[in-house]
Amino acid sequence: MYKGVCLYLVILFTLIFYSCDQDRIFEKNVEIPEFKWDKNEPIVFSIDISDTNTIHNVHINVRNSGNYSYSNLFLFITTFSPTGHWIKDTLEIPLADKRGKWLGSGIGDIYFNRKIFKNSVRFPVYGIYTFEIRQGMRTDYLSGIRDVGLRIEKAK
Repeated sequence: MYKGVCLYLVILFTLIFYSCDQDRIFEKNVEIPEFKWDKNEPIVFSIDISDTNTIHNVHINVRNSGNYSYSNLFLFITTFSPTGHWIKDTLEIPLADKRGKWLGSGIGDIYFNRKIFKNSVRFPVYGIYTFEIRQGMRTDYLSGIRDVGLRIEKAK
């Protein structure tokens, strides 16, 4: 009987967590080695897109520590389509307000922010889309960024 109750609870929690995030198509976060982001080392995400009809939102996730030296983060993001076409964008993510108070949610000395990168977009062709993200803070090694992620979800 105990095994049956445990199995029931596992299935129930799985369904609850799944149903809370049904719009998510892709989400992955990559930890920065030693929390020092080399300007020459991009973070790369490759996603197989099979739905060209649905409208999507694309977000960038960032976790920073309280010892991050800046109030914002500039990113250079290159998106490659399956056809070989690419586009390069610059995205600024504010991480602290004018008084220096960290933005986003946090636990202890770690703060999480999610910023919209592309709003209400369609992927025009089927296949692998690659997102290459580089830090653009004019320093060779950027300290205090713990991880960077990409989230693609159905637009509401």
